[in-house]
Amino acid sequence: MDWYRIVLETIDMRSFSNLWFWIALAVTWSSTSHWVLGVPFDMVARARRLGGQAHEDLEDMTRINVNRILFIAHEAGLWLVGIGCAVMTGLVLLGFLYRVELAQALFLLGFPMMMVGVMSVFTASSIQRNALSGPDLWKKLTRHRLYTQMIGMLAIFVTALWGMYQNMSIAVLGG
Repeated sequence: MDWYRIVLETIDMRSFSNLWFWIALAVTWSSTSHWVLGVPFDMVARARRLGGQAHEDLEDMTRINVNRILFIAHEAGLWLVGIGCAVMTGLVLLGFLYRVELAQALFLLGFPMMMVGVMSVFTASSIQRNALSGPDLWKKLTRHRLYTQMIGMLAIFVTALWGMYQNMSIAVLGG
């Protein structure tokens, strides 16, 4: 029993004071900004730099992922929006009305990711509708990555502020 108490005192199980939450947040946004519409961004740089086969590979991979994203959006889009909104509403209520810290953390991680998901559907639709290729495709993917990074920076900033507020209020008020 004493070992259990020592472990729980050493490793704080609350979300915003848990190192694993911050690692997960960083890894999530790092990988989200690297994989643009499911295409690793180094392929864009390589296609821009080398052309030829690298350019063809980028266009093929982008076409496959754009078709995949749009197929999912057309087939299950309404269900995904409905379930996503229900989950986010539940997390908001649990987190901010009932003060469940895990729900707050999941909302602060999930809501910006939903925004990136919606932005990805619009970008994929634009790529397919305009049949983008070459420099136009590179620009579109680069712009999508920039917007994703901006959303990620804002999300990390807001999460850090809220996490500091939570930790400071717990330290001052004692829970």
